[in-house]
Amino acid sequence: MDFSIKTIDAKTSIATVKTGCLVVGIFENRKLSAAAAAIDKTGAVTAILKTGDLSGKPGSTLLLRGLQGVAADRVLLVGLGDSEDIKDKHFNQTVQAIVRVFGTLGGNDALLALPLNQVKQRDLGWAIGNVVQSARDQLYRSDAQKSKKDPAPAGVKKIAFALSSTDTASGKQALLEHVAIANGVELSKELGNLSGNVCTPTYLANTAKKLAKEYKLGIEVLDRKQLQALKMGSFLSVANGSDEPPKFIVLKHMGGKGKDAPVVLVGKGITFDSGGISLKPGAAMDEMKYDMCGAASVLGTFRAIAEMGLKLNVIGVIPSTENMPSGSATKPGDIVTSMSGQTIEVLNTDAEGRLILCDALTYVERFKPAAVIDIATLTGACIVALGHHNAGLFSRDDEAHDKLASDLLAAGKASGDTAWRMPIEDAYQEQLKSNFADVANIGGMPAGSVTAACFLERFTRKYTWAHLDIAGVAWRSGPTKGATGRPVPLLTAYLLGQARAGNAKATSK
Repeated sequence: MDFSIKTIDAKTSIATVKTGCLVVGIFENRKLSAAAAAIDKTGAVTAILKTGDLSGKPGSTLLLRGLQGVAADRVLLVGLGDSEDIKDKHFNQTVQAIVRVFGTLGGNDALLALPLNQVKQRDLGWAIGNVVQSARDQLYRSDAQKSKKDPAPAGVKKIAFALSSTDTASGKQALLEHVAIANGVELSKELGNLSGNVCTPTYLANTAKKLAKEYKLGIEVLDRKQLQALKMGSFLSVANGSDEPPKFIVLKHMGGKGKDAPVVLVGKGITFDSGGISLKPGAAMDEMKYDMCGAASVLGTFRAIAEMGLKLNVIGVIPSTENMPSGSATKPGDIVTSMSGQTIEVLNTDAEGRLILCDALTYVERFKPAAVIDIATLTGACIVALGHHNAGLFSRDDEAHDKLASDLLAAGKASGDTAWRMPIEDAYQEQLKSNFADVANIGGMPAGSVTAACFLERFTRKYTWAHLDIAGVAWRSGPTKGATGRPVPLLTAYLLGQARAGNAKATSK
């Protein structure tokens, strides 16, 4: 899908623009948007509305051909809702309806002449991003491993946004950013949807190397011997049961100033989670190929920020392994020593994500980070708490952590990739006490997502940190089964915000 900006200035009438399909908006009170009014010189659109053929409700559409006085081959009237101050939910419904119609058209290109600046509490960039992501979602196919590919999508392949000359520059920048984010989301989806026998730790490492080569990123991949030398006993305890070699991937996008502390993203990369000796039930175990979606989101985010040339220092760290049962696998009751020196009693080998993350969170101390965000499909308990709408966000309760958490929540709202802040308090640490080690790796059923975050928190006290539990949002089950690409939009929006804040601070000096 190609996207572009078409500048419509005072000397240009939207009615004179040649395109396969011109899209204009109609409100429920039969009031025409500015673009709809511009093509209604003969009153044809008003006459159609009087017949009741279009309600103006969000998502309602009416396709017209050969409209008198309009150069476009087709005109698509779309409902925007009952107010000129368009609700973002209604705009989303409208865009979803548009991309569905685009999939059925014979024309190759379309021009969107919608009131993109009239979405309530949203800006032009958000509206453009909504269209880009919706159109790319419509085109996405999860057929990479099929011998016969799904039918190629038909319909519109080029979408232009009609903007005024005053909005053209900001529109072009927003378009560049949102196409990059869509590319990152797609990479994350592709990795998540691959079967576990293909998307191994080695495959993730090779993907990272390809990104590094294409975008001139720093790359280092540590193997088992190097991990042993670093004394990552917790990470290696998970890898013990698998024949697949573990990989510890470090990617560096150093787009900021050399002295600037980096933001570090740590992604859980369990490429298949059987539960280990604490074996999972067989039903839906195939979905445990998605247990590397934290890693996939880090790689997708790096794809996005590298493409847009983000002026910020960002480091990605991905501990990756399978979690398998075998004669060499870690057993319930085993005690392992983490890189930090803390000993861990492994009460349940299916609580393995925290075991690989804790060593990665110790490793990143060497970068003296501005902030560290780990991303993990960590607990089913988070799904019980939040369902499939919000990721769980955990962070300590102090000024620096409150700022990090609020910035992440704001990025989630801005991108539509939302999170909800959950508690993390010392009282929950009591559940992780062990008679035989410094800490147990599980704290029982109550507040399972919170105690998992509390476990990780023990390894993060030398820097500002947040944890995103994405178990409920990283993939869908059922007829629409597949990876979602979340939270690439949230992470990228956060990093964009940090880069802009840094630029603003530098400019003010």
